[in-house]
Amino acid sequence: MTLFGTAGIRGPVETVSPSLALSVGQAAGEPGTTFVVGRDGRETGPALAAAMEAGLESAGADVHRVGRVPTPALAFASRGRRGVMLTARHNPPSDNGIKLFVDGVEYDSDAEALIDEQVSAGGSGLASWEEWGRSERADVLGRYCDAVTDYVRSQFGGESPLAGLSIAVDCGNGVGALATPQVLDDLGADVVGVNANVDGHFSGRDSKPTPETLTEFSDFLAEGSFDLGLAHDGDADRLVVLEPDGEVVHEDTVLALAAAHYTGASETADPVVVTTPNASARIDERVRAAGGRVERVRLGALHEGIARERDRAGDDAEVVFAAEPWKHIHTSFGGWIDGVASAGVVAALVAEAGDVATLREPVTERPYRKVSVDCPDRLKADAMARLESDLPEAFPESSVDTSYGVRLEFADASWLLVRPSGTEPYVRLYAESDEVDELVAKGRTVIESAIETVR
Repeated sequence: MTLFGTAGIRGPVETVSPSLALSVGQAAGEPGTTFVVGRDGRETGPALAAAMEAGLESAGADVHRVGRVPTPALAFASRGRRGVMLTARHNPPSDNGIKLFVDGVEYDSDAEALIDEQVSAGGSGLASWEEWGRSERADVLGRYCDAVTDYVRSQFGGESPLAGLSIAVDCGNGVGALATPQVLDDLGADVVGVNANVDGHFSGRDSKPTPETLTEFSDFLAEGSFDLGLAHDGDADRLVVLEPDGEVVHEDTVLALAAAHYTGASETADPVVVTTPNASARIDERVRAAGGRVERVRLGALHEGIARERDRAGDDAEVVFAAEPWKHIHTSFGGWIDGVASAGVVAALVAEAGDVATLREPVTERPYRKVSVDCPDRLKADAMARLESDLPEAFPESSVDTSYGVRLEFADASWLLVRPSGTEPYVRLYAESDEVDELVAKGRTVIESAIETVR
């Protein structure tokens, strides 16, 4: 059994069911531990939470129930203890999910593997009856929102760093509606909420915010007089940024701008930004210009990359920011992905620059593509092993990194990455180049040939 993908456990309700939540809770809990348990707004959330709480308590853990909260608020609440967030993030309403935290950081791969083994073994994980845990209600949302507000103020100065900024926020009927409009308002912005009620059916739009699902919001922005548009997924760990005319700002541009801010603001001699292999070279360019360096880690493992770089770091090095496209960890605030904090930081950067166009002007934006190539799960390992040799042979002028898939980099800052999807029957191809269509077409041909060879 392999329960965990790149971001916890996710899948249809028939798979990520109350019985699975009970088993995971019994595997994770133990006497003397305390867990905070939160959930997103899905219709299946209350039953899943009840099963998780029963599993944890019967294994000996005490449980603090925080109800419906954004995932970053649950991570914030898990500092000094453990946490479980029941969310399928941007998946459709028929899906469920489970994410585990310890001291504000997602479980690493070793901790997830241990849970996986215990669930697979079918052990009950029951504590003796006198060691069963207790449950109580707790409130974290207000403290979390105050902490985000204070953090943005500390980064940008002043009581109202967003004063005069008009922002529309599409919360996508997710739990971000409980935090982001309130934080931006407290920071001085004039805020209009769209789909700002929590609805487990995601009736306003699909939970995943993309240019396709945000078309109505884009039109709303274009017809209004806003300085900035922001949009969340179902649990508010990811953020999409839009121009006043409704254009979606590329996620790697947003990442590059935030990374450059934290690098330039750092007082350390060796500021480090951690990102993933699918992230653009524009990030490296802006971080280098600000005096820092970029290190990469596998997709879905930013917390592991932060820990690795901190272990490697000398006295002059500091991890100042970590991010993958759409998802950011503000390391001076906490160790979790936080779309609410990102909303405050990006809005403050726009306020400083005067407008979004001026803010993004220094970033070189080459054409970018992401393509999914059909590949059954059973063929992924063999196909990727073959691609480690086939891709360099097809592109002999590239430098090659096979640490996390196969990433090819070219002298003109173009790049191509091929990696297997952790949740779907695809091999993903990412590419960025002034001749991106030609690069993608050639790369796809090599991938399809490798898959056919191992079939």
